[in-house]
Amino acid sequence: MSNIVAIVGRPNVGKSTLFNRMIKRREAIVDAVSGVTRDRHYGKSDWNGKEFSLIDTGGYVIGSDDVFEAEIDKQVELAIDEADAILFVVDVESGVTGMDEEVANLLRRVNKPVLLVVNKVDAANRLHDATEFYSLGLGEYFPIASINGSGTGDLLDALVEALPEVEEVEEENLPRFAVVGRPNAGKSSLINALIGEDRYIVTDIAGTTRDSIDTKYNRFGFEFNLVDTAGIRRKAKVKEDLEFYSVMRSIRAIEHSDVCLLVVDATRGFDSQVQNIFWLAEKNNKGVVILVNKWDLVEKETSTVKEFEKHIRQQIEPFTDVPIVFISALTKQRIYKAIETAVQVYKNRSNRIPTSKLNDVMLDIIERTPPPAHKGKYVKIKFCTQLPTSYPQFAFFANLPQYVRDPYKRFIENKLRENFDFNGVPVTVYFRKK
Repeated sequence: MSNIVAIVGRPNVGKSTLFNRMIKRREAIVDAVSGVTRDRHYGKSDWNGKEFSLIDTGGYVIGSDDVFEAEIDKQVELAIDEADAILFVVDVESGVTGMDEEVANLLRRVNKPVLLVVNKVDAANRLHDATEFYSLGLGEYFPIASINGSGTGDLLDALVEALPEVEEVEEENLPRFAVVGRPNAGKSSLINALIGEDRYIVTDIAGTTRDSIDTKYNRFGFEFNLVDTAGIRRKAKVKEDLEFYSVMRSIRAIEHSDVCLLVVDATRGFDSQVQNIFWLAEKNNKGVVILVNKWDLVEKETSTVKEFEKHIRQQIEPFTDVPIVFISALTKQRIYKAIETAVQVYKNRSNRIPTSKLNDVMLDIIERTPPPAHKGKYVKIKFCTQLPTSYPQFAFFANLPQYVRDPYKRFIENKLRENFDFNGVPVTVYFRKK
């Protein structure tokens, strides 16, 4: 489990630039992974061996500055409630503004690490200008220029120093299924419908993630933990419709699970908020089952299962090999099918392909359809193996791995999916030097 760090501040102070810089540090050392990251406001970073999840709150407020006035307090309150540490970004060019003071007032009352980051300090005379931010009453500040990265090393040192130790809870090794989705999609109703027949409940344990409830559950002779993020209600003053809220809520549950049951409200469709949660699960390499809930409320002739399913698959390209189950938590229609599917996805995620079988199948395909030549050079792939990780990752060894382009990587991924069952599970393919 990693800590969550939220970046807050008013518009145009450089929150996203700082976010991108902190994320890239990590992505630069990880192998290039094919596929597109859709959600640019959430990412993982690590510094000095300490990993944390980073959220740029600014990305979740759309609208003019005056709309933002109302939203920023909500944002900051949410960050205070949900994050383990907060980076409060201000801008040396504009100095202390009324809105900065308002945010500082909220943050001074918090007993969590708050680091004040003065951005755009890219010249010596600006260092002197930054001293006025002492007036915010948040103590020491960190002068940085997120555009060129100066000062960010000291900031990161202080940040990882301040992050609370993540308690590694000794847990039974039960698979964890997280029920995620936007507010009011029917997550609680689904869980109640599932555990309503109490003979299936083994025990209720307080969630190890501090805002989810775990229920040990046994069905089809398969025991697992059902993680409910919906069970906890927030402070009434934060409106439920805030996109940032459902993302914050989902992050912990997703990071801490094996398979995500993404509950979609059939009457609202697969909107951007649901997509954000889907890409969170994909980015964390978790198994995914999409559950279209409230299907009993949909006028059947206007949208058949096929059309609805096709629409969802278009939204989740290129990762379309995902099971979609149409359910109604209210009438209990197909809710056990949903769990059965999740169990299958869990098994797919831990699917290990023997190296000899993998090579027999894949090298044959590669021989028939080799990677396109690049600048007159031919890429030869001689051997492949599945890496010993908790989710499916494959390494293909080649003489010129740098010449293998994304379309070919996707071709290989699709062939892996056609020949081995990875339904509902993200698959990562690397090309390495032989």
